[in-house]
Amino acid sequence: MTGVPPGDSCGASGILSAREGLSMPEAARRLAVNGPNRLPVRERSPVPLLLLREMVHFFALLLWAAAGLALLAGMPQLAVAIVVVVLLNGTFAFVQEYRADHAGRQLQELIPAEVTVRRDGRRMLVAAADLVDGDVVLLEAGDRICADLELAEVHALAVNESALTGESVPVRPSERDTAFAGTFVVEGQAEAVVTATGARTRLAAIATLTRAAMRPPSPLARRLGKVIQVVAGIALAVGTGFFMLTLLLGMAPADGFLLALGVTVALVPEGLLPTVTLSLARAARVMAGRKALVRHLEAVETLGAATFICSDKTGTLTRNEMTVVEIWTPAGPLDLADPASAAEIMRSAVLCSTGRLVRADGGYKGVGDPMEVALHALALHAGAREEATVTRRYPFDPGRRRSSVVADGRLHLKGAPDAVLPLSGEVPGAARALEEMSERGLRVLAVAQRDAPRAGTAEEVECGLTLIALVGLEDPPRDGVTEAIAICRGAGIKLAMITGDHPGTARAIAEKVGLLGPDPLVLTGRELPEDDAHLGALLDRDGVVIARVTPEDKLRIARSLRGRGHVVAMTGDGVNDGPALREADIGVAMGASGTDVAREAADVVLLDDHFATIVTAVELGRATYANIRRFLTYHLTDNVAELTPFLVWAVSGGTIPLALSVLQVLALDIGTDLLPALALGAEPAGPRTMRGPARTGALLDRRLLRRVFGVLGPAQAIVEMAAFAAVLALGGWTFGAAPSSALLAAASGTAFAAVVLGQLANAFACRSETRWVGRMPWLSNRLLPWAVVIEAVMLLVFLGFPPLAALLGGDLPPPAGWAMAALAIPAVVGADAVHKALRTDRCVGEVTPS
Repeated sequence: MTGVPPGDSCGASGILSAREGLSMPEAARRLAVNGPNRLPVRERSPVPLLLLREMVHFFALLLWAAAGLALLAGMPQLAVAIVVVVLLNGTFAFVQEYRADHAGRQLQELIPAEVTVRRDGRRMLVAAADLVDGDVVLLEAGDRICADLELAEVHALAVNESALTGESVPVRPSERDTAFAGTFVVEGQAEAVVTATGARTRLAAIATLTRAAMRPPSPLARRLGKVIQVVAGIALAVGTGFFMLTLLLGMAPADGFLLALGVTVALVPEGLLPTVTLSLARAARVMAGRKALVRHLEAVETLGAATFICSDKTGTLTRNEMTVVEIWTPAGPLDLADPASAAEIMRSAVLCSTGRLVRADGGYKGVGDPMEVALHALALHAGAREEATVTRRYPFDPGRRRSSVVADGRLHLKGAPDAVLPLSGEVPGAARALEEMSERGLRVLAVAQRDAPRAGTAEEVECGLTLIALVGLEDPPRDGVTEAIAICRGAGIKLAMITGDHPGTARAIAEKVGLLGPDPLVLTGRELPEDDAHLGALLDRDGVVIARVTPEDKLRIARSLRGRGHVVAMTGDGVNDGPALREADIGVAMGASGTDVAREAADVVLLDDHFATIVTAVELGRATYANIRRFLTYHLTDNVAELTPFLVWAVSGGTIPLALSVLQVLALDIGTDLLPALALGAEPAGPRTMRGPARTGALLDRRLLRRVFGVLGPAQAIVEMAAFAAVLALGGWTFGAAPSSALLAAASGTAFAAVVLGQLANAFACRSETRWVGRMPWLSNRLLPWAVVIEAVMLLVFLGFPPLAALLGGDLPPPAGWAMAALAIPAVVGADAVHKALRTDRCVGEVTPS
C-alpha cells in the first residue's frame, strides 16, 4: 500500500513516500485547491429576519390589519395597544426559540482541533482544518477521526462508528478499509491516508441530507391556522354585515364604515396569540425541568399528538454500556452474585485486553473497547489479581478474531467463539451454551488458556487450548423503559425500534423491554419495500423492529408513516439520525450522548437520554393540547359576550344603545382576560391524560363550539344585556330615547362588570369539559385563584380610575348594577353544570386535574 492517491505520482507531485507523507509545499497547494477540512455549516438567517418572521405569521398579520383598521376608524389608542401586543408576543417567541436553537449549534465539535500527521518524513501536529487529501494520518486510541481515511497499516485497531451507523460494538477494520470522519479510535494504532475532507466526507453528506429534509408544519400550527381562518372569516363577515345594516338604517356611510371597523376589530381575539405563546413557553420550561429541552415551542404540543414513536436502541432503550451478565464454564454456569468465582476467568480475559475502567472526575469512565471495559469492571469487582509479567503479546486482528498474551508461564486468550472453540478440542456443552446465549441476543466471548508455548507466530502458539469460559455480555435496558413502553401502549401510541445493530441483538432487547408486539415483525434495512406506500402499510403496526438501517432508510420510514396520517416522533443520537429527525413531525435527540448533528435537527433534546423522559414529555404535550382548548373556550366565550351588544344594537335599529365600546372590548381581551387564560394554560396533567389515543382533531370542534355558543356565551350575554337594560331603566331611560352620558357610562360599566364577573366564573368552568366547578380540587391549579383575584382588581381599576374609565367609556355601576352584574357568576356556573350533566359524549381522554 502506498500513500499516493489515484492520479498522483512521486517526486514532482510533492509526495515523498508512503512513510514520509506529503511535503509541506504540496500540502499547502492542496489546501489552497480543496479548501479547509471543515464541515459545511448551515447559513443562519440574520437575526432581524428571524425576528420579522415572528411578526408576520398569519395571526400576527390579522392583528396588524386590525391595528390598521382601528387607526382608520379614528381609534389610535386601540391601534397602539394591538401593535404593542404583536411586538411583545413576537419578541418573546423569538427570544425563546433563538436561545434554544443557539444551544444546539455546535457541529464543529465532531472535528478535533489538531491531528497527528507525517509530512516531510517527520511526525507533527497540524490543525484539523489544514488536513488535505493524501496526508498520512497517525491514529491512536482516543483519537477522533477528522477526515475519511484509507487504512494503510493497522495494529489491533478498533473504531467506534455508532455515531454514523448506530452499531454499538466497535468495528475491527483491516488494511485498505475506510475509516470515516466523526468516528473515533477505541483501541490500537493505525496509519492511514486521507481520501476526503470537509464537504466531501460521508459525515458531511449525512449532514447535508439532514438539512435537505424539510420540517413539516406542526399539528398545532395547522390547527391554530384553521382557528384563525374561522375567526378572521367571522370577523370580516360580521363587519361587512354591520356596514350594510348601517346603510339600511340610514346612517352616513363614513359613520357606518367606522362602526363596522370597530366591530371587526372587536371580534379579533387579541389575547389569544400571547396566551398560546406564553402557555407553550411555560410548558417548555416545565419540560426542561424534567430533562426535555424544547428547541421549537410548537413541539410542546406536537409531542402530545404523537401516534407513532420510532426509537433508537443504543443509548435510548439501553444504557450504551456493556455488562457481563452470564459466564458458562465446562463445569457449569457461574453465579455472578458471587463475583469472586469469576476472578481467574476475568484475569485471563483482562490480561489480553487493553480496555480499562479508570478513575476520572471523582468517578469512573471506560477507556477503550466497551466489551473489554465490561470485562475489567467485573474483574475489579471479583478482586482478580492484575499483576503479571507479560513476555509476549499477540494483538487482535480481524483475520484471527482473537488476541492473546503470554504471562506468568501461561498463554491467556480471548476472542470470538467460532475462532476459539475449534482450537480447544471437543468441549461438552459448549456449542449448546453458545447457541442459547446468542439466541438471547448476548455478545459472547470465549476465554481459553494453555501452558506457555515456545516463541512463534500467533498461529503457531494459539493452538492446543483449554476453554475455560464463555462470557455473555449485553448492553442492558435502561431502568424504567419497560414501564414507559407500557404507558405508551395504554396511550394508544405505536412503537418501533430502529437501529443499526444486529437484528438478533435488536430482537432480544425488544423482547426484554416489552416492545415486540403480539404479531412480531423483525426486519433489516435491506428487506424494506422500495415503494413508500407499501413500506408504510408494512410498518403501520405496534412493536416493529428494524435493524441494520441506513440514514436513507430512517428518512423513508418517517416519511411513509407520516403519509399514513401518523404524527411521528423519531428518536436518535447519531449523525445517521439527523435526516429522519428533521423529516419526522417531532425529532427527539439525545443530549448527553448524542451528536451535535442530531441535536441540530431535533425539536426536543432529552438531557438524560432516557426513553422514559419521552413519556413524560408526551404527557405534558397532551396536557398542553387540553389547556389550549381550555383557554380557547375561555376567549371565545368572551367574544360572544363582546359581540352581543353590537347585535342588539343592530337588531333594534340603533334604538338600544351600545352596551360596550370597542376600547372596552380590547380591555377585556388583553386586560382582564389574559391572566386567567394563562392560568388555564398551566392546568396540570391528570391521571387520565395517558389513557387512550391522543385527541388529534381540530381545536374548534362541534363540542367546543356548542359549549361556547350554546351554553357559556349566552349565559354571560343574557346577564350582561339584562344588567345593562336594568340600569338604564332605573335611570329613567325609555326605549328609543337617548340616555344621558352619565347614565350610559354607568350602564356600560355594569355590562362590562357582568362580562368580567362572568369570565371569572368561566375560568373555573373551563378547567374541565366533564366535571362541574364544585367537583374540581381548588388548589390543583395554584395560579388560577391569584389570576381571578387580579382580574377582579383590574375590573375596579378600569371602572374606578377616572382617566382610564373616561378613555374606555364606562363608570362604576350603582349598587343595583353590581347586584345584577354579580348574577353572571351563578348563571355561568349553573349553565355549565346543567350542560355537563346532560352530556352523553364525555371525552375518554380528557385531561382532568388530579
